[in-house]
Amino acid sequence: MKFLDLAKVYIRSGSGGGGAVSFRREKYVEFGGPDGGDGGRGGDVIIEAVQGLNTLIDFRYQQHFFAQNGKHGMGQQRTGRGGDDITLKVPVGTQIMDEDGETVLVDMIAIGQKTVIAKGGNGGFGNLYFKSSTNQAPRRANSGLAGVERTLWLNLKLIAEVGLVGLPNAGKSTFLGESTNAKPKIADYEFTTLYPSLGVAQIDDEQFVIADIPGLIEGAHEGRGIGDRFLGHIERCSVLLHIIDCTSESIGQNYNTVINELEAYGGNLIDKPRVTVLNKIDELDEDDLEFALSALRGATGGMPVLAMSGGTGEGTSKVLRSLMEQVHVVRAEAPAGAPWRP
Repeated sequence: MKFLDLAKVYIRSGSGGGGAVSFRREKYVEFGGPDGGDGGRGGDVIIEAVQGLNTLIDFRYQQHFFAQNGKHGMGQQRTGRGGDDITLKVPVGTQIMDEDGETVLVDMIAIGQKTVIAKGGNGGFGNLYFKSSTNQAPRRANSGLAGVERTLWLNLKLIAEVGLVGLPNAGKSTFLGESTNAKPKIADYEFTTLYPSLGVAQIDDEQFVIADIPGLIEGAHEGRGIGDRFLGHIERCSVLLHIIDCTSESIGQNYNTVINELEAYGGNLIDKPRVTVLNKIDELDEDDLEFALSALRGATGGMPVLAMSGGTGEGTSKVLRSLMEQVHVVRAEAPAGAPWRP
């Protein structure tokens, strides 16, 4: 299944049916009079967050969604049938945005969450409604109200508890494949990851969801590379795992590049709890590894640094436990009744 995190859709709720002008004219009925029924209500356009979806690919092939119009009223005081609603099913984490692409109308953050994004028009009154003591035979009826027509943007921001960040080819996808059930594309060239991937990691009988995004490069927050487009997917993450390639000749510079991009992007990414890890340690001898760890500790200002090899699995359990500790802290601070988390 292809990944799509942004889609433009056109929606229209149903128009209400018109009221009827009708009079009761039956044989052997002593008194006639108006009996025109009201029109039916138009259908709503509903958006629902459902389980099992992690892409907006369905909206690439269909962009127009119209609810059914209400039926007209009829004689014998018969009300017109209401129009059927139409429901757009989206992944959890989808933001519904106005046509300007900036105004967030609703954030679908829980499974089963529903919102009526466009209400159907009310049906018009039939002439029976207008009958009164001074107007015994009204010959007027209302037409139904028109439905709401609008253009929306659907913007998917994946919900995960841990987000992977780092330069291209730092080994993020390898770590994701080693520690979770995900099957990301892995190759020895940069920008192997072209779209976010999700995986469920398990450590000590506990689970949490990890999101991997394409690698960041300098200037990503300004549109360079492809990482800036996907940084929104880690806005919802509770913890970030920063992976650095230990075989690089400029470990400190690589670390600062990613940190600067997180800070420049905004969205409080720089303030999120972070676990920093040196990857690919199987490719260095003991002396070179100690030198690489010292360089990274210097760049982080003395923050704790872990070491692992995503390819061989060495040290990955320690990294996962460190992430789990951070996730526990965030979960404990979450208010009661907080939105669903993976």
